[in-house]
Amino acid sequence: MQTTEITVTRTIPATPEEVYDVWIDPKSPGGPWYGAAKAIVNVSLDGLFYLALNHQGKTWAHFGRFVKLERPNVVEHTWMSEPTKGLESVVTVTLAKQGADTLVTLRHSGVPDDEMGRQHKDGWEWVLGALADSMTKRKSAVK
Repeated sequence: MQTTEITVTRTIPATPEEVYDVWIDPKSPGGPWYGAAKAIVNVSLDGLFYLALNHQGKTWAHFGRFVKLERPNVVEHTWMSEPTKGLESVVTVTLAKQGADTLVTLRHSGVPDDEMGRQHKDGWEWVLGALADSMTKRKSAVK
């Protein structure tokens, strides 16, 4: 099966430490696990996760394991779901300080090169948008 790599970036109004902490906390608004129908997340090396996302009237199950956790710069985990056709794809999130902000680069490699696989780009862009919105609200609440 032919695979592809998806890369999305977003500048987030927060420090890499703040972004990292939200990313790995399933209870933090703006993180990729937040708001799921069900999320079981064991953030540790080789820790497993299960994520049930409701989208277009269907519940989509996602599974994976954490393979790299380097606070505050890298979170890497595998990603398996119906749209990946059971392939263990890899999501690498890098966080780089950019002034007072953080440049988030998310690479999802090993995704099937088909319509469902490429739709992950929209999903990850939505996640990074939710993260940016959440961090902007946090900053506004502090002022």
